[in-house]
Amino acid sequence: MSFEVIVIGGNFAGLSAAMQLARARRRVLLVDAGAPRNRFSQASHGFLGQDGQTPAAIMREGKRQLSLYPTVAIRDGKVIQAVADGGEFAVRMDDGGEERAARIVLATGISDTLPEIPGLRERWGRSVLHCPYCHGYEVSGGALGVLATLPLSSHAALLLPDWGETTYFTQALFEPDNDQLTQMTARSVRIERSPIVELLGDNPKLEAVRLADGRVVPLDAVFVAAKTAMASPIAEQLGCAFDDGPLGPVIRTGDNKETTVKGVFAAGDAANAMHNATLASASGVLAGVHCHQSLVMQTAQQAVLPRTFRRQI
Repeated sequence: MSFEVIVIGGNFAGLSAAMQLARARRRVLLVDAGAPRNRFSQASHGFLGQDGQTPAAIMREGKRQLSLYPTVAIRDGKVIQAVADGGEFAVRMDDGGEERAARIVLATGISDTLPEIPGLRERWGRSVLHCPYCHGYEVSGGALGVLATLPLSSHAALLLPDWGETTYFTQALFEPDNDQLTQMTARSVRIERSPIVELLGDNPKLEAVRLADGRVVPLDAVFVAAKTAMASPIAEQLGCAFDDGPLGPVIRTGDNKETTVKGVFAAGDAANAMHNATLASASGVLAGVHCHQSLVMQTAQQAVLPRTFRRQI
C-alpha cells in the first residue's frame, strides 16, 4: 500500500485535512477533480487572512504549500469509485488508475440546483448570491432581494436589512406566517408576492427583476438558497449514512468527523449543514487530525492485542 490516507477533493476542506496529515508525516494522496463549488465566485470573503482572494488563488497556494511535504502526492482527476476491500479502501480514478489506503477523507463537496428563472444561473456567484456573510458587504447599500425557495428563506430576509434595503419575493409559494410578517415589518422588509420571472441587466451585473405581473423592480443583488445534492457518488458507494439538511442531504459524521463507515472521514460542505469557507477549512482540520489519531490508535491496539492474547493463554 503506497498511501495511508486518500483525500478526495482539493478545495478548502480537503486541503486542510491533507495538511494536518502531511504534518503528521503520513503518506497522503490528494485527488482533485478541479470543479469546486465556489468556482463561480469572484472572491472569497470573511476567510481570515484570505479576504478578497479568489477561491482559485487560495486553492493554488494551498496546493503549493502542501506539495512541499515529501509524503504528499497531488493528482488531478476524478474519483469514480471507492470500495472497502480487505481492511483497506480501493479508489479508482477516471483515468483507469487505482490506489489503496487505510483511510479515506471525503471532501467531495456539493452541487447547487437553482430555480429555472431566465438570467439567474449566469449571475450565480456574482450578483445572485447565497450567503450574506460571504457577500453581503460587497453589495451593501444597494437594493437587495431574497428569492424564496424554501420556508427558511424568511430567515435570510430578516438578516439582509443590515446590508441594504430588502425585498422578500415569496414567489407565490412561501408566504410568511403572522410571526414572520411581524418580524419582517419590524425590519422594514418589503413583501412582494408577484413572482420573479426574469433577471435584467448587463450580465453579470443585476439591475432589476421582471415580475409575473409585468412590473420591473430595481435590484442590485438577489440572495437565493439553492437546493443542494452530493457532487460525488463516493459517499453513497461506500455506504455512508446521510442526514437531511436544510438545503439537501449531509453526510452524517460524529464529532471526530468520522462517517458511519469506519475509516472514512468527511469534511466541508458535503458534511456540514452550514456552508462557509472558514467552516469548511475548520472541518477539514478536524477530519485530518482525527484521521491521523485513528491510524495511531489502530497501531497501538494491534501492539496490545498479542500481549493480551498471551495473558489469556
